[in-house]
Amino acid sequence: MLQLVLASAAFILIHLWVSGTPLRDRLVTRLGEGAYLGLFSLASVVILIWMLMAYGAARSEGPHAIWWGPTPMTRHIQLVLMLLAFLLIVPGLMTRNPGAVGQTGALEDTDPVRGILRVTRHPFLWGVGLWAGSHLLVNGDLISLILFGSLGVLAIGGAASIDAKRRRVYGEAWAGFEAKSSFVPFAAILSGRQTLRPGEFALPAVVGLAAFVATLLGHPLIAGVPALG
Repeated sequence: MLQLVLASAAFILIHLWVSGTPLRDRLVTRLGEGAYLGLFSLASVVILIWMLMAYGAARSEGPHAIWWGPTPMTRHIQLVLMLLAFLLIVPGLMTRNPGAVGQTGALEDTDPVRGILRVTRHPFLWGVGLWAGSHLLVNGDLISLILFGSLGVLAIGGAASIDAKRRRVYGEAWAGFEAKSSFVPFAAILSGRQTLRPGEFALPAVVGLAAFVATLLGHPLIAGVPALG
């Protein structure tokens, strides 16, 4: 389990301590934007694989402390949360977003807040946060708390970090984007600053639904346990 703790800590640190602070700006100045992004992406992938392998190894070590487990009700709630997660993650990946890596040019678009961005300016990260939270709902063992808790904290903390970083670098341009969008899903719509327009992300939503169904069917191969059961 020590490996899982170390991997999870490393994954959080490189995203919130390196990527989300002025240290990133100094590294970009020294290495160049392209080299920095390449090295950071490589490190992220390597550490994520380390986390998943450490989680698998920890599961095989034997019984761990368990505080809660799945119930029929929490399994149904998890499925709803997972569906919502996919409806944020996939459209988030398919939508041009100033908050995404390499897409800050979208700030210059006539209307940068379109599609799923009307719901939240960080759809992918909120989707990951929901995915992690839904798994914690039915996995109350220690190693799951470490893995899914770390990913959930990183997703929401990372979204806040992106806002701070973009605000620092892009100033008024990012402030204008923030004013027309919301950090918390649906907050801009509920406050009247945005209007939900499902037609703008209908196709990505269909793709997200298909990915959700495929994940349910393939869960035994992906995670070794059925998603429904």
